Amino acid sequence: MIKNFKWLLLVSLSLSIACSDDDSDSTGGEVPVSPGSADFSKYIALGDSFAAGYSDNALFKKGQENGYTNILAQQFQLVGGGAFAIPYMNDNIGGLLFGGAPNPSFGPRIYLRGFLNASTPNVQPVTGPPTTEVFAHLTGPFNNLGVPGAKSFHLITPGYGNPGGLATTPPTSNPYFVRFASTPATSVIADAIAQSPTFFSLWIGGNDVLGYASSGGVGVNQTGNPNPATYGSNDITDPAVFESVYNNLVNTLTANGAKGVVANLPYINTLPYFTTVPYNPVPALPPANAAQLNQIFGAINQIAAAGNMPARFSVLTADDGNPATVEATNPLLIIDETLPNLAAPITSALTPVLGATTAGFVGNLYGRARHSKKVTTPAPFVDYILLPTRALIGTTQAGVPAPFNTVGVTYPLQDGAVLTNAEVADIKVATDAYNTTIQNVATAKGLALVDTKAIMAQLLNGGIRFGNYHMTASYITGGTFSLDGIHPSARGYAYIANQFLKAIEATYGSSIPEVNPGNYQIQYPQTLN
Repeated sequence: MIKNFKWLLLVSLSLSIACSDDDSDSTGGEVPVSPGSADFSKYIALGDSFAAGYSDNALFKKGQENGYTNILAQQFQLVGGGAFAIPYMNDNIGGLLFGGAPNPSFGPRIYLRGFLNASTPNVQPVTGPPTTEVFAHLTGPFNNLGVPGAKSFHLITPGYGNPGGLATTPPTSNPYFVRFASTPATSVIADAIAQSPTFFSLWIGGNDVLGYASSGGVGVNQTGNPNPATYGSNDITDPAVFESVYNNLVNTLTANGAKGVVANLPYINTLPYFTTVPYNPVPALPPANAAQLNQIFGAINQIAAAGNMPARFSVLTADDGNPATVEATNPLLIIDETLPNLAAPITSALTPVLGATTAGFVGNLYGRARHSKKVTTPAPFVDYILLPTRALIGTTQAGVPAPFNTVGVTYPLQDGAVLTNAEVADIKVATDAYNTTIQNVATAKGLALVDTKAIMAQLLNGGIRFGNYHMTASYITGGTFSLDGIHPSARGYAYIANQFLKAIEATYGSSIPEVNPGNYQIQYPQTLN
């Protein structure tokens, strides 16, 4: 039968020691401090989960303390910055109570319990009930207005903190903002402006494509639709809507002379959530299994060729039975909804061999199936396997007869488990448009700009060294990202804060000491005080 397979993952949690090739001033010496031309006395932070300090799949107090916005506020205090009020969660468990009942959509944080074997991390939720009640309203005002889950247009939406909006279908408000919105009718931007900020940070737009990406493309590309009220939670925001909203936000924030720093967006598919699981983790198959599948898939390739379509399936590698040799691994079997449905011709071609019933089953099962791919030439073509999908690969699909029930091998991974090349292309187009808007607005308003797209590219390609540390975009071992594969670790947030400080210095002539990322942990333990 099929082997119990997993993909390889480096498990060493030690960080590489190397000489510094980063110019971070993170270790020593007295640095003269100056605000330059900026006034940090009233700093307001706007954004989504990153601004809030979200980490390890939850918002919790320690994560909020180690978020980049709080680190910035602490450094701003060296040059005249004032207090920075945060709408803290009640505990370090994470999760939310809705009228005293835990909501499964807002679970506790996760932690690394160890490794199940040399290649499989054991990531588990912390135990204990959440204690943060959504309807126990906090009294502000709050300087940190980062709202997990917020898209760009949510920041200007009145009633985004209305408790009644949580009961609508779909919800029209956000439980995190419900906790600390100044009034039920207010908006995030209104609560920001009410405090007369002298300096602001704005990092927004990631969620405008993240829901689509993290759901495996289960959503709609709303490009061309100017009405966000009609969008689903997993949809891609129309770039024209983003442009209008972003201009509105910055015009409002700068109307009274406030200065600020903004950040552009990395490509979502470069995050560990999308890059950890390879497209081809299936080990060489038993010879009989490989021969049977190659025969069926080869026949479907011939059907595709007859319709002037490219081949959909690779030739699968069989195990030669020699433990001294290592065969090539095989790609995952996936559904691609952009493919023409070949169910009818597959059924017709295989009926004489398999019989009408089995042939019809195979036709429906593989009509839009193909093997996942990663090709760099002549043109890049890459499918991304979502991090949670690793738990599905090789399992048995209930209700499907053998031998067609092994997930990812004989039973295709469904749309929500994979971000296909075509879906990535839609995300890239939208992200590029958002970044053009951010760049244009930053230039027009003279704002500091953090190039997180370039930072992520550096993390992916060799990583970043500072002092005796090395940070990369690798899951768990890279030190930059938390266990959810999307949000930074405490060390990652510290590094981000330094990049904001550099951009501020370059634009406003300030001199504000950076922090040492090495003083921040890369994993939170199971128990936090």
